[in-house]
Amino acid sequence: MKTNQKGSNKAKQILDIIGFDDISDISMEDLMSGFDIIYKEEELNNSDGKIVRGKSRTLIKVNSAIMSNERKRFVAAHELGHHFLHKKLELHYDNSNTLNWFNLEKIAQRSQQEYEANDFASEILMPETAFRSFIKTKPFGPQLIKDISVRFKTSLTSVIFRLLTLDIAPVFVVFISNGVVHYWRKSEDLKVWVPDITKLPPPDNSVAKEYLDANYEYIYSGAEKAQVIDKSTWFKLNEREDDVDFYEYCIPTKQYKTIISLIWEK
Repeated sequence: MKTNQKGSNKAKQILDIIGFDDISDISMEDLMSGFDIIYKEEELNNSDGKIVRGKSRTLIKVNSAIMSNERKRFVAAHELGHHFLHKKLELHYDNSNTLNWFNLEKIAQRSQQEYEANDFASEILMPETAFRSFIKTKPFGPQLIKDISVRFKTSLTSVIFRLLTLDIAPVFVVFISNGVVHYWRKSEDLKVWVPDITKLPPPDNSVAKEYLDANYEYIYSGAEKAQVIDKSTWFKLNEREDDVDFYEYCIPTKQYKTIISLIWEK
């Protein structure tokens, strides 16, 4: 459960100022121009986003080489968070590390500004009331995550973490980087016993291991994205507990050699 809500609180203030409950139909360029911020997309070396605070105006840049428009939108919202939250930040670059929820959650105290900017971006792009209303009564799974991403025009990773921080779905999320588990987190409603898996490769029978062996290439599509696994694949069982079916769904990113794995009960 997050304790630092400075970013999301500021985003709620901004939404109140502009009088919108949801900005999914507003371009980031139009949103920023309303605050006299210059927005540009151009190729950036070794960074996804950049903020330059001048004497009278702020310039925000997003790397035009980013393939996903949803990812560009999240990067832009992150930089906008820096603008409103961190007045002393005059020149700053963001990359896959500073924008990664899973890295920031683990080292939140050392990356407080980045955590706050991500928290701002999540709330401004996926306002809690609209978010909860959209997913109400919908079954959890890969299609829901994709539908949320399309509906709110933001990245799959930000959708997953939004589900976690709002504790909406009983799910276990694992972030795997360079072949080992870097971070994991579960919703409070998911009653499982998690063994010590940090800094270890994913379990042999896991879907994550399949993607690792496939060099991060997509091996499942459509309805098969959610594969049935045994509960014991990721969790410890007590002596009186049956090994029931769970689902596992993975999002590999070959460029960064990462895998996000979601596990939930069937």
